[in-house]
Amino acid sequence: MPTTDEKQAFADRLKLALRRAPGKPEGPTELARFFNLRYQGEPVSTQTVDKWLKGRTIPKQDKLETLAKALGVDLHWLHYGPSPKVTNTKKKPKATPPPSDDKYPVSPESLEMANKIESLAPHHRYLVQELIAQFYGDVEEE
Repeated sequence: MPTTDEKQAFADRLKLALRRAPGKPEGPTELARFFNLRYQGEPVSTQTVDKWLKGRTIPKQDKLETLAKALGVDLHWLHYGPSPKVTNTKKKPKATPPPSDDKYPVSPESLEMANKIESLAPHHRYLVQELIAQFYGDVEEE
């Protein structure tokens, strides 16, 4: 049975996937409609979707598969988060931070920010990494 933290982490990943989805269904009513148009089984209620978004429940496997496909995200990522060791077969040049010289000295604010990021829960650190990747253009389009 999933823990409260796992359910909340799923909700965070679902919300992230929704922000990146084509058509961007917003709120439980729109997401329920979006989901039910693609799902072959019994339709889900707005209340059920609201529980997904609030981190109270995680959908069953068949519903997760439909969500992942409809949102264009990896099923494992949506359900569990990033794999511990992700191997990327496509090597893409990574954006590199500016060289550490007099022009870009490490500031106390930068160190404080790095410490705050390090202290986050793993799924929140992942969300920060995703955000930074968006700025650097590291995210692969599906």
